[in-house]
Amino acid sequence: MKKTTLFILLPALIIGCSSAKRSLLKNTETFLQSAFYDEQFTGFLLINSQNKDTLLDFNSSKYFTPASNTKIFTLFTALQLLPDHIPALKYIEQGDTLFVEGTGDPTFLHSYFEQNSTIDFLNQYDHIALHLDNYKEEKLGSGWAWDDYHYYYQPEIGALPMYGNVTTVNNSSPMQVTPSYFKDSVITIRYHKNRDLEQNRFYFSSRRKDTVEIPFRTSALLTQTLLQKALKKEISLVQQLPQGDKKVFYSVATDTVLKRMMQVSDNFLAEQLLLLSSSTLSDTLSSTKVRDHILEQQLSNVTHPPRWVDGSGLSRYNLFTPGSMVTVLDKLYDQLPHERLFDFFPAGGINGTLEDWYAGDAEPYIYAKSGSLGNVYCLSGYLLTKSGKTLIFSFMNNHFRQPTAEVKKRMQQIFEEIRDSY
Repeated sequence: MKKTTLFILLPALIIGCSSAKRSLLKNTETFLQSAFYDEQFTGFLLINSQNKDTLLDFNSSKYFTPASNTKIFTLFTALQLLPDHIPALKYIEQGDTLFVEGTGDPTFLHSYFEQNSTIDFLNQYDHIALHLDNYKEEKLGSGWAWDDYHYYYQPEIGALPMYGNVTTVNNSSPMQVTPSYFKDSVITIRYHKNRDLEQNRFYFSSRRKDTVEIPFRTSALLTQTLLQKALKKEISLVQQLPQGDKKVFYSVATDTVLKRMMQVSDNFLAEQLLLLSSSTLSDTLSSTKVRDHILEQQLSNVTHPPRWVDGSGLSRYNLFTPGSMVTVLDKLYDQLPHERLFDFFPAGGINGTLEDWYAGDAEPYIYAKSGSLGNVYCLSGYLLTKSGKTLIFSFMNNHFRQPTAEVKKRMQQIFEEIRDSY
């Protein structure tokens, strides 16, 4: 009797699944073929996480500017290479001197990460020699907008960043400047730039009520000075570390940094996480080498190899397909506990960059990374249907002239249709 019932139910289930897929395909294609999408470039790939069945495929092999969807590849890289705590410094003790070099740790004296374990570690030593020449690449990424140098979202990259490589100005009474070293470099006038191009002279109107983060120009001498002030002791600079096995000092939990990077789309954390990842492969910090390593090793089977040039997605030189995004998201889904994985991503209607969009009825149904530049909006991640399925998707929009809010509104209609009907 049980076998007979099973044989009767199986065809019904297969027909039901097939019918749902046909309905989903028809309804979604109707959206994507509407006049709204005629004058922009759109790609959309949707797969079932369990059986890997492709449910929707619309330009999934075409290359798009991904914006901050690039951070999904950075997340994958960090999860492959970083230990459970951030490697903050490499060091060698010789005599009464501690020789140290940076690993790219972005949390050192960062305003969001309040722990001071690295300072406590360094304060154990009276004599410290600092090596800063293990990062050879440019301070700003390839293809970044040169005139965005003074905005909070484009700090410089380096081996030993401090304070997030930004000057924070708060118009309290009296005005607060962090690090305090720059207090006399802030000019309280209204100006169209937050900082001069070639020097650390900052502008902040006394009428402003908000807190502003302004990237500062980095240099070895500035790093030495800031570290000396933080430690209240003299620091020497050296060209190289002595011969010997380097030890590693670890700081904050890696997951806290990854979550912050993904949820608020922090470009500085993303760039430095690539450098951190490269520090596990070599003493020379190089985001180029670690990107090549991941593409040649862990992602050698990606169907559409991306043009991947930075960690944050600030560069318009980046080119990714919806297919490559889904490949990485699928790998993450198979590798990590799902609760931990979803916790990295903004949840629709709840937090991060999706707080105001894609809200569920009671619980979130979208866990995804958004990506925005001028005329670009992409969203890639995981969609939970009302029937209990988890779908993996990448929805990429380039070259639109409509308001981004209208693009999001149309996407939300499609996502809700998928959630309710499959």
